[in-house]
Amino acid sequence: MEMNRFKLQQMEEGVKAQLKTESDKLTNMYVDVKTTAQERKEQETTVRDLEERFEGIKNKIKEMDEKEAQKIAAQNKNKNFGNNEKDKKIKAKAELIRNVMAGKEVTKEIKNVLGDGEALGGGNKMLPVTMTNELLYEPLAKNPLRGISTMTNITNLEIPKITFSLDDDDYLDSDTASAKELKADGANVSFSRNKFKVFCDITETILKGTETNLVQVVDAGLQSGLAKKEKKVAFEISNPTEASFYKKSTESGNPFLIKAIEEDTMFESIISCLADLEDDYSENASIVMRKIDYFKIIKNLANGNSSLYTTQPELVLGAPVIFCDLATIPVVGDFRYSHFNYDLEMYYDRDKNVKTGIESFVLTAYLDHKIKMKSAFRLATVKSNTP
Repeated sequence: MEMNRFKLQQMEEGVKAQLKTESDKLTNMYVDVKTTAQERKEQETTVRDLEERFEGIKNKIKEMDEKEAQKIAAQNKNKNFGNNEKDKKIKAKAELIRNVMAGKEVTKEIKNVLGDGEALGGGNKMLPVTMTNELLYEPLAKNPLRGISTMTNITNLEIPKITFSLDDDDYLDSDTASAKELKADGANVSFSRNKFKVFCDITETILKGTETNLVQVVDAGLQSGLAKKEKKVAFEISNPTEASFYKKSTESGNPFLIKAIEEDTMFESIISCLADLEDDYSENASIVMRKIDYFKIIKNLANGNSSLYTTQPELVLGAPVIFCDLATIPVVGDFRYSHFNYDLEMYYDRDKNVKTGIESFVLTAYLDHKIKMKSAFRLATVKSNTP
């Protein structure tokens, strides 16, 4: 079975971590008078084996990247840029960006290519439909919750917390956490409008460069800005709001609004969180945690067994694992009940930093994140600093 790049990269990270551990062990053995020559020789063999595996995996990734780059280059060489629908949209987006940065009105023709120009009207600053959709639903965006959380772009959104009902009123056991939550907080959730801006700096060189490069730079900058804001809102721990998984509780017994499960180790806590979820949530549960915490768990579980570093995280912890650098406390649950909504239309403008002289393409958006059912999640906390 051919290994894809993602799995190879996971293997590379695992072997790299194990290589560091074994290399450090070998270094300590050199200065430890109690170790024998045979023990040091065996440890050297282990380190060389890991080095060879690490280089082999790295070369395989490089080979895959080179093949993909050659494939893209061949496609670009063989096509007549500007004739297909994708190229027309890239050209229109580049013209929109250049017009905005030059202080010119964005024409109806440009908006017709990127969205409904008639509906948008002439001369206003709404972001065209195509650009909005790509910014919100592009799978390569850097918010790891995209793909497991719900993403919408609906004005004045109000939705039911649970999207089904039965003719029997007792379908939801009144003793479950879900039933108590629905009774306490209501069956519907309404999204609010929280305004923020994303600034994408554009140099004169980029602005005058190729259309493809200009669009790539602006798209990447705006996507990264939106994704960073989404992550910060969902995992804010210093001053958390209702939009954060870490919103504090005023009631005694649980420090957070979401139920926290505390165990001696993070591994035990995550397993307990999965076990504590109701069936409707556990079947679709995922684990969002920091990569450094996962590798600490692996280091403890491996106990010198390097094969565990290359095992899929899902097989180790019992549910799909998504890494997020802001998830300081692992969040376990059904992330379909984590919902990001962008209200109203996105607006564009330009801004200039008078100190640097660099101009920015500015995007204004309205975001809210709702945890539709807190019962669908658990927080994995530990009694000590031990992972």
